[in-house]
Amino acid sequence: MTGAQSPNLADRTALRRELRQRRRDIPAAQRIAAAEKLAERLLALPFAPASGYVAGYWAMDGEIALHVWQLRLPPGLVYCLPVLHEERLHFAPWRPGDPLVSNRYGIPEPDLAVDSLLGAEAMSLVVAPLVGFDAYGQRLGMGAGWYDRSFAFRRERAGPPWLVGAAFAAQRIDRLPAESWDVPLDAVCSENETLIPQKTPA
Repeated sequence: MTGAQSPNLADRTALRRELRQRRRDIPAAQRIAAAEKLAERLLALPFAPASGYVAGYWAMDGEIALHVWQLRLPPGLVYCLPVLHEERLHFAPWRPGDPLVSNRYGIPEPDLAVDSLLGAEAMSLVVAPLVGFDAYGQRLGMGAGWYDRSFAFRRERAGPPWLVGAAFAAQRIDRLPAESWDVPLDAVCSENETLIPQKTPA
């Protein structure tokens, strides 16, 4: 079942507002259950790595949480959080209790020196937050383009790093218009489904 109807480009701001409110309105008990289901789906992905670096995000503004997935990762994986640096995402290993600082958007980041950060190419799998998604792997983000800029090299080749969107099922819409700079997702996981994108029709 899909939610909002497919938008044109002019509707993206209104669509973001609607979908952000929709995810914020999800009750606490449903959020907890969804985080459990999401972890199961992420761990069962056909390309889920057994070793290397994987990245998540610090859930804000009603985003689906990743803490259950982080705690259940195989021992060969190192969990990382994104760090904003020079208009690109870099990544830093992080465990609960490690120091954090707030970035320009008020989102917590690991408090590490720049020369200790990892580049996007070093990741084996990246779980990205999103505002909306469709069956073709198109992701509606917050509009600042951080993931598209940082993983632009993925438009030219397959992963790794594998890119996976994480969302509540309520954030799925019929169709998102694609832009030339968009980096499609390899999968989207919600509490209800694991979606391996179909080929975008002409």
